Order: sequence, then C-alpha cells, then structure tokens
Amino acid sequence: MGTLQRFRSVPLKSTFRWSICPQYSTIFTAGNRERSDRAQIQHRCMQSRGLGNIPANPGSAPPRLPFSRVTQDDLSFFTKLLPGRTITDPDLLKSYNIDWLKSVQGHSEVLLRPKTTEEVSQIIKYCNEHNLAVCPQGGNTGLVGGSVPVFDEIILSTSLMNQVINFDSISGILTCQAGCVLENLSQYLEEKDFIMPLDLGAKGSCHIGGNVATNAGGLRLLRYGSLRGTVLGLEVVLADGRVLNCLATLRKDNTGYDLKQLFIGSEGTLGVITAVSILCPRKPKAINVAFLGCSSFQHLLETFQCCKGMLGEILSAFEFLDASCMKLLEKHLKLSNPIRECDFYIVIETAGSNASHDEEKLHNFLEEVMTSSLVTDGTVATEAAKIKALWSLRERVTEALTHDGYTYKYDISLPVEKIYDLVKDMRGHLGDMAKNVVGYGHVGDGNLHLNITSPGKDPTLLAAIEPYVYEWTQKWKGSISAEHGLGLKKRNYIYYSKSSEAVALMGDIKAMLDPKGILNPYKTLPDH
Repeated sequence: MGTLQRFRSVPLKSTFRWSICPQYSTIFTAGNRERSDRAQIQHRCMQSRGLGNIPANPGSAPPRLPFSRVTQDDLSFFTKLLPGRTITDPDLLKSYNIDWLKSVQGHSEVLLRPKTTEEVSQIIKYCNEHNLAVCPQGGNTGLVGGSVPVFDEIILSTSLMNQVINFDSISGILTCQAGCVLENLSQYLEEKDFIMPLDLGAKGSCHIGGNVATNAGGLRLLRYGSLRGTVLGLEVVLADGRVLNCLATLRKDNTGYDLKQLFIGSEGTLGVITAVSILCPRKPKAINVAFLGCSSFQHLLETFQCCKGMLGEILSAFEFLDASCMKLLEKHLKLSNPIRECDFYIVIETAGSNASHDEEKLHNFLEEVMTSSLVTDGTVATEAAKIKALWSLRERVTEALTHDGYTYKYDISLPVEKIYDLVKDMRGHLGDMAKNVVGYGHVGDGNLHLNITSPGKDPTLLAAIEPYVYEWTQKWKGSISAEHGLGLKKRNYIYYSKSSEAVALMGDIKAMLDPKGILNPYKTLPDH
C-alpha cells in the first residue's frame, strides 16, 4: 500500500486502484473582596438540594472564601525553600493566571515551582497551617477553568518536576514525575520501542500529572482504555503535607481500597499528584491512517460497526468531524481537505505488528464500505509525516474554533447513536443566534465535542444554550463532562450527571481529606 493513497467509490475487487494524493464563557475576573486574614474557612455546602438550587450564573466565580492573603513572612518562607523558584513578577505571572481559552482569569501574586515531592510537601503543609489556598497547575491546557486561580490562590506549578524515575522494558511500566510533558514521554518511550497509552491534541504542553488529575481521555482510549486502567500507581501530597505513596508497579494488587482512583479525575481538589506509574504498550510496527468521507451520520455509524468487526484488534482510533469543522479548518488554518467535500469525515487509525496483515485487513474493510456506499471518498497514509497531516485535521479543530470568535464548549458523552442528534437539535434550537454550531469527537467511546461560536460574548446566546444542553444530555442518560472535567465552569451542573447522594458523598470525601478546603477551591464540587 502506498504512503498516501486516495480512492474513489468504484468497484474495488481485484482491480482496487489507488492513486497518489498531492496533499494529503466569559472572562471570569475576581475583584479584591476583603476577608479577615487567618479566618478559618467554612466549607461550602456539599449537600445537594436538587437542581433547583443551581445558581443563576452557575459557571461564574463564587464569592472569595475567607482564606488568608500572602504576607511578607509567607514569601520569606517560600523564597528560602525555593530560591530562584518563587515568582512574584506580575509580568511572569500573567500566563499562569489565565487559561488556554482566555476565558478564566485569576489574580495570583505568587507562583511556586518545586522540583521534588519533598518541596511540594513542605509547601502544602505550610499553606494548610497558614490557611493559604493553592491552585495546582500542570501544562494549563484545561478547558473548564480548573487549572488557574479564581482569586489570589498560590499557583503551584509542576513544570520543573519533569524527570523520568524508572522504566521497566520487560513490563512496560513507566514511573515519572507529574510535570513530564506528554509528548516528551512519548518520544522517550518511542526510543525504547514503546508508546504512551494516551494521545491528546495538547500533547506538546500538557503534563502527565494534569492528564491523570483530569482523567483525560484522548485519541487512543478506544484501543488502550482510560487512565483509570492504565495508571498503576500514584504519589500524592495530601492537604496536610503528608505524602501518600501508592506508586505501585503491579498490574494486580487486591489489598484494600484502591486509593489512587480517588485522585484520578479529582482535578487537584483532594491532593497534589507528584508522580505517576503507568502501563505503556509496545510501539506498533505498522500504523495506517484512513481519512474517509460519509454522506450521513447514519452511514458513519454503520461504518463504525463494520470497522469494529473487520479491523478488530488492530483498530486504535475512530474519530469524526462534521463539514462545519472542515470549513473552519480551511478558513482559519488554511488546511486542505484531502478528499471530496462530504457531510462527515472519519479518521481511522490501525496499529499492529504485521504490516502486510494490517494492510490486507484495511484493504478488505475499505472495499466493503466503498462498495456498500457507506463511504464516498477517502485517502490513506502510512508514512509518519502524512499520518500527522491527516491527524491534524482532527486535532486542530479546537485551534480553528479559537479563530472563529467566542466559543462555548461542551464535552458530552452519550449513547453513540445519539451523538450527532444533539448537534442537530442545538442548531434548530439556536437558529440564527449562533455563528457556528459544530460537532466532532471520539465515536469509539461516545464522546461528542459540541462547540458553538459567536462574534463575542453573548449572554442571550448562553442563556439559550444552558441549561438546554445539559437537560438534553440528562434526558438521554449522558454525562455533561466526558473527559474535560468540571473545573470552575461546570461545577454547579454536576447534578445533571450525578445523584444528590453521590455528590454529598463527594463532599464528605473532600471534607475528610482537605478539611480547610485549601486545595484548588471553587472547582469540581458545586457551591450548594
């Protein structure tokens, strides 16, 4: 099979021919509300009283809680502990105070950059004793305002905790510090003939600790599962400074409660992850990427069913984007559509150990979906550079959206057959109020990324979107956050996906592990 090949909807059979393709919500700001220094923080009410208690502006910043403010004595302690790594320069702090979407902005005056778990432990212990709130931060690539301060919380960056601790080439288990950048870990492992079990569009800047803290899904979940399965152990600094060492490297350990699961997806509200052990698969010897076009979402779903049956064990990703996404990629990023214009586009990746075997399976699959008219056009890549080019059409949709105006982003999981119904219903519901309503995501695990753009912040548009999008999701027993987390923006919508009893228990766990509430306050759990 050629390095980048293109096919048309023609009878394939033994005359299957390929030809070379020439190219392949609102800024949340926090004022200085005065509170008494050293006041004992009172927990927000963690008991649910039903959906009726969702505030009028559920995604906006709540009032500042009575945490202490940083004093000169505090700075002296931090400077002594972290010489040259205690940052107070406002210009240097700017990028740490605002999220990637530039939709949430805090006013922290202190950035701490520890290198070791012991330093993190001393920082958290001191902050707990002095009632100072802390915002743990990795690569700051989150989309729900979970990784930046809301007010003046101290930013604890893991960026200098970037060392690989150990790699066992027999078991494939990697142990590393939480600040390792995902792409750097991928490159490290590829030299040893292994890969990371997750891959994200933000891999060039996101940290593995942040990935774990948000239970990031990504592009390989269909093949390798979620981080709840591939993470074998964690090292976590608790709110009182104690170090919880659960950095296991065993695939089977059935002794007591699996404590690491508490911290996976907790968004830094229960502890600060400082190290991770993760199971890594062998690097595939043969990778193919097909970029296909479908005329309807029903055909896309039937293609997915066929794909699972015919590609089986070599299928590693099945992603989609709609025609509106493609237009944004062409308009804002000047990317070229390598196939004919279609209503829906699919990115399929296969990864296996035998190139001829995989190519034969892919050939048979493509012949089937083309002859049955499920797919109308497509192109296939086997070379790394051209594989990357095809993947960019899926991975860079988020980037293209940032150029289209203010973006309202929703990360929804639904029964697979209902994924695109939400996009269609939202377009009908909003009419001309929105500039664009687009859908893309992970078909393999039922995860839709619904994005709605407007020329600027539009409260009327937002009121039309929310809570409609969450009510729609709840109706079909979906989740309002499939992989992005809740952070600041979605914390008060948790009841659309979780019962009152579940939320109350989460509050109890938070109160037990962080009684003063200093760890990433205002995030994940609802205000009421």
